Amino acid sequence: MYNILSLFTGFLITMMISFNSLLSSYIGNYSSTLLIHIVGLSILLLVLIIKKYKLSFSKNIPIFLYSAGIIGVFTVLFNNLSFSAIGASLTISLGLLGQTLSSLLIDSFGLMKMKKVPFQKKKIFGLSLIILGIVVMAIY
Repeated sequence: MYNILSLFTGFLITMMISFNSLLSSYIGNYSSTLLIHIVGLSILLLVLIIKKYKLSFSKNIPIFLYSAGIIGVFTVLFNNLSFSAIGASLTISLGLLGQTLSSLLIDSFGLMKMKKVPFQKKKIFGLSLIILGIVVMAIY
């Protein structure tokens, strides 16, 4: 089930980036980034109201965890900029490469209090295939 959810998430991310980029072509990168986050906040508030969910916050949350919101804003903005310049395939592919490389670092060193998963040399072959695929897409 989680594999199917992850696959569906990939589909949703591609659709989101496409719609976000199209929106930015109409109203600009900064305006679209703001509008995207306002709409997202509005939908989330509506869901919370409908479900009668009570928000709770802890005072013990490390300050760096609040950076996720900042990262989200820059992710939308940078995808909007890239999409219009290099298209959907390269934007998504390079983004996935960035995710793969950063996740390998997080796993290998157990960064951000994550479980340490040792790096295996066989992963180099997979990375090489990904990079080769991106090179082929960029050239052709």
